Amino acid sequence: MKAHLTSFASGVLFAIGLAVAGMTEPSKVVGFLDFFGAWDPSLALVMVGAIGVNLVLFRLIQRRERPRFAVRFYLPTRRDIDVRLVGGAAIFGAGWGLSGFCPAPSLMSVATGNGPVLVFVATMAAGMFLHAGVERLRVRRELRVAQAS
Repeated sequence: MKAHLTSFASGVLFAIGLAVAGMTEPSKVVGFLDFFGAWDPSLALVMVGAIGVNLVLFRLIQRRERPRFAVRFYLPTRRDIDVRLVGGAAIFGAGWGLSGFCPAPSLMSVATGNGPVLVFVATMAAGMFLHAGVERLRVRRELRVAQAS
């Protein structure tokens, strides 16, 4: 139960931070991406601040023997850059740049009932379901190939 409450509290704190930073406003995001127009660097300052806090806290937390609410740390083991990673990053960046919405702020903004937000979240969910389906097919195909050989 404590793990769920901690996760919920972390999500609320994250949501408050997004709102205070203006990340729920697409105009703020688009302004940050408009390098040759009315560029707004404030989002870069928010990102640098977040990276700084993460660097310090991540190092402190990793000194612990194990996480507070888990048996062990679950950290990525892959270090390679492949087509799927680059493609996913490109799709994420294009969606962010074209819409002005990042996934977490868009979920917060659903409560406004704003049409563009609802369309973005619906298409984001559709993309997630599509990706899950394609992944299932890919894994099945790999299993068939492995069993055949």
